[in-house]
Amino acid sequence: MLPALIATDVDGTLLDQHERVTPRTAAAVRAAVDAGVRFVLATGRPPRWIPPVVEQLGFAPMSVCANGSVIYDPATDRILSARTLSVEALARLADIAAKVIPGAGLAVERVGRSAHDAATPQFVSSPGYEHAWLNPDNTEVSLEDLLSAPAVKLLIRKAGAQSGDMAEALAPYVGGEGDLTYSTNNGLIEVLPSGLSKATGVAEVAGPLGIAAGDIITFGDMPNDIPMLQWAGLGVAMGNAHPDAKAAADEVTTPNTEDGLARVLERWWL
Repeated sequence: MLPALIATDVDGTLLDQHERVTPRTAAAVRAAVDAGVRFVLATGRPPRWIPPVVEQLGFAPMSVCANGSVIYDPATDRILSARTLSVEALARLADIAAKVIPGAGLAVERVGRSAHDAATPQFVSSPGYEHAWLNPDNTEVSLEDLLSAPAVKLLIRKAGAQSGDMAEALAPYVGGEGDLTYSTNNGLIEVLPSGLSKATGVAEVAGPLGIAAGDIITFGDMPNDIPMLQWAGLGVAMGNAHPDAKAAADEVTTPNTEDGLARVLERWWL
């Protein structure tokens, strides 16, 4: 298989433990792109957190953000598409979270026309929400205001909990309200509009290019990567990946700390 498109997760996959693209990985990606292969970022990150990755790569690939809810073009700083949870769905999900995981905090991601649309507060949290990582972009509002506008994803956070346990507890109650996933096991669940994933996002980018799933290679490390690992012609899990991601992949490479992505790409592009 000579891939026509490469789609990769960012954190724990493309980036090393210092959140850097190593020289070896950058060279392998550049060699593939120079050979005419399309390269796509597929991440849980919002669009505003894509520019630091673009800067390290040295070019601006199309980006599937928010686990598939948003398609973002960093070359033009434009949101090309965004699918949202409705106000009604958010209210129902908030009620489910309160009943199933008492004490959980809620937050939402919203998008405007660009990654840095100042008119749209993009990360909005309810009082008492405890961040799973440093987030200087937070705007705290009342729960009523949090649920007052559509969002590309809902975040359910319980400090000290395990994300896998939270997903298992929530799944029987969520039904068709949204799709659950997680990218860290640090007590954080992300809820997307139903039917969306990184796989649907990559397919949205690849379709107009005439590239089929069988001609795509994907890389990932966490449960939010499983749909695209299973969907692509070749799904590669990192050596540091969650056990469920490894089980879903066609193969497992070395960890992100050992240039696992580059080692696979170097089969075709040295």
